[in-house]
Amino acid sequence: MATKQEEASDDAYEELVSRVERISNVTAAGGVLRWDQEVVMPEEGTPARAAQLSTLSTIAHEELTDERTGELLDELDGRDLDEAEAAVVREIRRKYDRATSVPGELVSEISEATANAHPVWKEAKADDDFEAFAPTLENLLELKREYAAHIDPDADPYAVLFAEYEPYLDLETAERVLDRLRDELVPLIEAIGESDVELGGAFDGEFDADAQEALSRDVLDALGYDWSRGRLDTAPHPFSTGTQFDARVTTRFDEEDLLGSITSTIHEFGHANYTLGLPDDGYGTPLGESRDLTVHESQSRLWENHVGRSEPFWDFFLPTAAERFPPLADVSTREAYEAANQVYDDNLIRTEADELTYHLHIIVRFEIERQLISGDLDVEDVPQVWNDTYEEYLGVRPETDAEGVLQDIHWSHGSFGYFPTYSLGSVLAAQLYAAAEDELGALDERTRNGEFDDLNGWLRESVHRHGAMYTTPALVEKATGDPYSADAFIDYVTEKYGELYELDGY
Repeated sequence: MATKQEEASDDAYEELVSRVERISNVTAAGGVLRWDQEVVMPEEGTPARAAQLSTLSTIAHEELTDERTGELLDELDGRDLDEAEAAVVREIRRKYDRATSVPGELVSEISEATANAHPVWKEAKADDDFEAFAPTLENLLELKREYAAHIDPDADPYAVLFAEYEPYLDLETAERVLDRLRDELVPLIEAIGESDVELGGAFDGEFDADAQEALSRDVLDALGYDWSRGRLDTAPHPFSTGTQFDARVTTRFDEEDLLGSITSTIHEFGHANYTLGLPDDGYGTPLGESRDLTVHESQSRLWENHVGRSEPFWDFFLPTAAERFPPLADVSTREAYEAANQVYDDNLIRTEADELTYHLHIIVRFEIERQLISGDLDVEDVPQVWNDTYEEYLGVRPETDAEGVLQDIHWSHGSFGYFPTYSLGSVLAAQLYAAAEDELGALDERTRNGEFDDLNGWLRESVHRHGAMYTTPALVEKATGDPYSADAFIDYVTEKYGELYELDGY
């Protein structure tokens, strides 16, 4: 028979979960409105949408920071909770402690500012006019510095903002991984540049956008996307959003870049597939939420690179692509594979970058963000620093703001600290894929036959089903048996690109 203390603990936990579910539903509703804003909302809808999103964020903030939420958390501190209950309390405590540090007025102001920033960025990019976006960027930086100062006035503000997206891998870990990627990838990319091997050409030509959309649906079908809980649309900057009951994918089409739409679609499938793999019965609580952005990005990069850029995948998928685009019938599997992995350091666009130089794009953004948040770089000087850094790291210089500093949507969202998770996730993708092969055996033959259930089943069991039960380091070690490390990624890229470009010593 339960004691009075145990009954009180049960009651407090149930009440806390009920509050969290309300907060989650409000937040999810805001996500649908943001999806609508970026995909189908009329151009003049921004003022009302900004007010709607601001209201929802205020409601969620007030519910989370309500005195009763704190009382329930305090009541549960030190209680004998099972593993799942303790995880829920841990995650809510972390969010509560951060949220109660920030005034509700500031939360509302940030939400409204980011909603209004999106169309400003969009127009500035279209007009190739950074100066038009600069005041908005300055305002968002000031708001985010203030936000970070409220949470921890003694900490590096960038570390505080980074923890918004990856709370359990600290900024020192991120810097260590990024430094290793730079140290390892720069000489590898230089060796590739000196190689006599030339890849590419298999996907040259013009490709009708409607047929590309049909092919994107083909690839989603092949990978096992659940259309009863998802949909495909287009957006200027592809993204995926939603819950385990409604995880939507967006992509974009360039009639001169068929490969780009395929890899973009596979990338966003990875995100949506993770979301769809979260447990239904955890919906509305941390047990039904993803484990932050490093893990989320690992899923998109695993499917995009380890599956979608593999030779077995093109052996499987090339005939389908040739049905949509008959000229591809003359392309061999090897030619398609080589084209999918061509390294070209003259590319200016992050989302179109190859698997290796991609990380230099991330490092550029990471370094500039840190300087902006610290106040060591003025907003008006960002285009110059951006262009200089691209020239230093990649040997190319943007000629326009649209293909330079304005290419990404993230700063208009106020998402400072987000970019490092792209590289951190790529590193984790390699570690997870290697662990899956250790357990399942080589996956090449399954991929060549279009059989993805075993890999997806392993990911469901090892990653997806846990939601936010474990911290990132604990989840990685549970899934792979090893601590988070860049070793598998470095081994993967050096072996793969050493063979592709016939490099001595790799």
